[in-house]
Amino acid sequence: MSLRINDIAPNFEADSTAGKLSLHEWIGDGYAIIFSHPKDFTPVCTTEFGAVARLVPEFKKRNTRVMGVSVDSVEEHHKWVKDIETFAGSPADFPIIDDTSLKVAKLYDMLPAEAYLPDGRTAADSATVRTLFIIGPDKKVRLTMTYPMSVGRNFAEVLRALDAVQATDGQPLATPANWQPGEDVIVGLSLDDDAARERFGKIDIKLPYLRLTSVK
Repeated sequence: MSLRINDIAPNFEADSTAGKLSLHEWIGDGYAIIFSHPKDFTPVCTTEFGAVARLVPEFKKRNTRVMGVSVDSVEEHHKWVKDIETFAGSPADFPIIDDTSLKVAKLYDMLPAEAYLPDGRTAADSATVRTLFIIGPDKKVRLTMTYPMSVGRNFAEVLRALDAVQATDGQPLATPANWQPGEDVIVGLSLDDDAARERFGKIDIKLPYLRLTSVK
């Protein structure tokens, strides 16, 4: 069964470029992003890891840790990090998990459970390992994104989605299409107009079921 929104993110222990990590312990009381890749030293993946390297300060502002997963060894990751940092012009200040066993890829349903990829595997062999997860402090999956190998991820959208998750987490709120931080949000249908005004103050009623409010 696929990993779904609000499922508990499966815990795991793995070696990484930052040493041995246990996922839930590593997440702590903040948010986390896990983004996976089918192979080190591949062009799209290098640009994506570079994009994350440049955004690490932004993720830290949001109390969010970032973890890369690739199906190669820690030894290969350390070599690859040099290319990532050269491309990004920034330090790659986040761990990259060793998933040569495909344990994490299978645990997170990125590959069929029976998948066996021998030594000498290419990126095409593990192409489905192109998934991103946003995980909350309660260790539940908040959001997933999966891209094909030919489409580089938009990490500005990942950051925007993280902001939206954090703005609405635990609140009777949602964000409208193309929402950006600071813009109005949608009041959940669980609140009637009076309850919405009591909780959020002014509401802008566009339609009986579409009401906007500002949240600082």
